[in-house]
Amino acid sequence: MKAIRYTVYGSPDVLQLQEVAKPTPQANEILVKVVAASVNPLDWHLMRADPFIARMGNGWLKPKNNNLGADVAGRVEAVGTNVTQFKVGDAVFGLSPMNVLGGLAEYVCLKESLTIHKPANITFEQAAAVPVAAITAYEGLRTSGQIKSGQKVLINGASGGVGSFAVQMAKAFNTHVTGVCSTRNVELVRSIGADEVIDYTKQDFTRTGQKYDLIYDAVGNRSAGDLRRVLTPAGKCVVAGFTSLGKLFQIVVMGLIISKTTSQKIGLLGTANASLENLKSIKELLEMGQVVPVIDRSYPLNQTAEAIRYLETGRARGKVVVTVS
Repeated sequence: MKAIRYTVYGSPDVLQLQEVAKPTPQANEILVKVVAASVNPLDWHLMRADPFIARMGNGWLKPKNNNLGADVAGRVEAVGTNVTQFKVGDAVFGLSPMNVLGGLAEYVCLKESLTIHKPANITFEQAAAVPVAAITAYEGLRTSGQIKSGQKVLINGASGGVGSFAVQMAKAFNTHVTGVCSTRNVELVRSIGADEVIDYTKQDFTRTGQKYDLIYDAVGNRSAGDLRRVLTPAGKCVVAGFTSLGKLFQIVVMGLIISKTTSQKIGLLGTANASLENLKSIKELLEMGQVVPVIDRSYPLNQTAEAIRYLETGRARGKVVVTVS
């Protein structure tokens, strides 16, 4: 089969389309013939070993795991001996754990516990856009943010892969949603359900005088002090991205101090819980039409380098998808 591999760290130029052996599913796995996959910041962080600490888990001099691609949608080609929920031919989507990956290929093995049947009302490309970004949004809002009906919620980075899911999910939880994005994305963010949209090129959302019960920051470009200023007295802020290690460190330290000394809570999302329960909840939102994946561009498998190059610009509206078969 054909698969994207990389043997050295670097720019998207290090990615190669290679012929490799088709994997065989273990007892609790299914073999999926991939129709579409999607790329995430995780892919280029691993590819570039950026930040440098990424080498700690994947090899200091060269990558130990040559695979990329966590998000997958396709049809079941074979099932392991212990698999009970799927049969050959089923349309499915799911994700491969960070220490495995391999979705950017013609075939990949997925754990039964991290795979679910594809809703009939979405395409394979839309399904491939879902797992990592949607789980990250869902966990940040539901688990870390403890979102409640009637709250005022702000999504920073509302037009991105995670942010576009967060806006729709926050509306599904019956909240008043304000999205923050650039001028070119204002209408997109409004179209996916935001009640108000702040164009950050014209207005600083931390200086409007508005207060929010929950802030979901998918960008990580503001200080803890900035975020605290626009939180209600008992408000929560979940930071799910960072623009530099300095910003990350500042959120960790100052967020902890604020959380310990006031009734406000500011902290990092950390690792989103990739569970079947979360996938089931997200599938229900997809089936009801309350969440519709936003796809910016699609690339064929042999142009995966260009897909990741575009993702790295930070200008993608929603998700970037790779079509395989």
